[in-house]
Amino acid sequence: MIILQRKILNTIMAGCVGLSAAMLPLSKAEAVDGWGAAAQALGVYAAYKSSLASILALGNDVNAQVQSRAQDIKQNGLDPNPNDVRVVDEVMQQLVFHGDYVLKNNSLPFIWAVNDSKDFNAACYPTNYISINRALVRGLNLDQDELAAVLAHEMTHGLEQHSASNYAKAVAQYMGMSFLNMDTNSMDWNKLNGLANYSIAKNITLPTEYEADAGGFYIMTSAGFNPGGGAAAMARMAYYLTYETQNFLEHQSPNAEENEREHYSDHPETKLREERLAKMMTEYGFGHVTVQNQQDIYIDGEKLLSVEWTGEGYDNKAENAYYVAGAIAKAFHDYNNITGWDFRKDSTGKVTCLPETRVNKTLQEFLRLRNAGETLQQLVTKAYAAEQAAGTRQKYREAEEKRWQEMQKLRAANLQADVKTVKKLRENADAYSDYALGDKALEQMQRVFACQNMDDLGESLAINARALAVKGDFAAALAEADKAVSTNPQNVYTFLNRSDIYHMQGNTTAALADLSKAKEIDKSNIYVYLLSAQIYDELGNKEQAKENYREFYKLRSKAYRNIPEEYLQEIAPKEYKELTKAKAEAREKYEKEWRKQKADKDSK
Repeated sequence: MIILQRKILNTIMAGCVGLSAAMLPLSKAEAVDGWGAAAQALGVYAAYKSSLASILALGNDVNAQVQSRAQDIKQNGLDPNPNDVRVVDEVMQQLVFHGDYVLKNNSLPFIWAVNDSKDFNAACYPTNYISINRALVRGLNLDQDELAAVLAHEMTHGLEQHSASNYAKAVAQYMGMSFLNMDTNSMDWNKLNGLANYSIAKNITLPTEYEADAGGFYIMTSAGFNPGGGAAAMARMAYYLTYETQNFLEHQSPNAEENEREHYSDHPETKLREERLAKMMTEYGFGHVTVQNQQDIYIDGEKLLSVEWTGEGYDNKAENAYYVAGAIAKAFHDYNNITGWDFRKDSTGKVTCLPETRVNKTLQEFLRLRNAGETLQQLVTKAYAAEQAAGTRQKYREAEEKRWQEMQKLRAANLQADVKTVKKLRENADAYSDYALGDKALEQMQRVFACQNMDDLGESLAINARALAVKGDFAAALAEADKAVSTNPQNVYTFLNRSDIYHMQGNTTAALADLSKAKEIDKSNIYVYLLSAQIYDELGNKEQAKENYREFYKLRSKAYRNIPEEYLQEIAPKEYKELTKAKAEAREKYEKEWRKQKADKDSK
């Protein structure tokens, strides 16, 4: 489920339209992929490449990522229920820190939030900000395995940079079709628009939804969630969109033939997604376990048991079936022989198996209800005995190894990043510290230190030190900052960052001493004077504050808004007048709008 929020989309569109105006011929020596070749044939390859570059750049900008979240929350609000947030945080942290995936060097680490929207949706922005709607969390009954499937799906969109590539392809395809229509005049523009939208949905967006379902399955299973979670989520989603949603645009008819909306959707039909994810679950368990009729569990063609409705207010047989089968599939996947299943008798004397965890809970409940533990043990014994001849375990392991090798190739490529790329990683780390996101800054710096082409170890240590301070570990921060200064005492930023750490601690004397050293290294660095001015102002030393703000203004006059008005009035009278005038006009506009709203309310 990819959503580009309207304001971001408009911003991207404005940039892309400007960039795509020049349709330059493509060099014969330049290699293109299959889709790029089609764009080249239509004469819109430059539009495709410039659009792609614009959105990829947006996706590698911490400021854009933070603004993505701020815009989402401004538009939809935050989910006021702390339990919703807690569950989503737990799921995302398990996916992010325990799932198997590799971030591209021009991608940011994931951040997320649960908003207060009543629409059943989640989205991954081009910036790797994942927006989760409250209605989706509640619609999935806060089920961790179902949420993991949906959120890992969104992570895959981010990892594969689907937003950027899909949008760039959509821009180029629409432009190409428009150019062809101008040449042939074969249809009116309303029909062209409808045809273009349909083609974009089916030929560009839809394939990436299938890819995200598959990628999400591998991430969530590698992180330890129930392999049946994806199919269960689709079953639950189908029920919610049919019987519970209050948004008529989301509603789907219980009669599949009446679901004409599905024919034009850019997402696969929910039932088809359920079937595909159920098949992936079966394959994950080496083909042993299947679900039939959404309630019957079979192992190698022999029926184990049927589940029943255990939910409150709706039929949850399908979810129960997928969780029983998913636990069995995970056990087959994780254990090379029956010993790992730990078949044993429970407190009631019935046979059970596997650890008592959330992933196995539904299986263990139905083994007890159906007294099916012994049957399962017999079927599992037969399954392992027949495995060698079938070769399913070996084939699946080979496919897993292939996926792992692809990730290793990307990891190796990341480590070979050029100096420019490493600098951008470091810049993003420092930006996270600016937003008080110390954990994210440290994640970024781990990526920096892993790279083999680091240009400046001292500056990297200094930025890492600041991140430690932002997180609150001042002892480690100062030790790292001292190491940064000794590593490269001629880099002004090593002193700037240590000064900032001293300032955070309240040690203004040490902070000013480091700023003095920074001035000796680079008298043209604006931050030296800005930080000095701010500290002197805090100390009540108005003259020194004014002097440093004056130097700051000389170096960067366009940044005058960083100077407090009491100093700006003397340092830059013209800009002070412009600023006060703009503030007065903004205040007048706000008061006028407030009076209008109050009058409208009173009249009612």
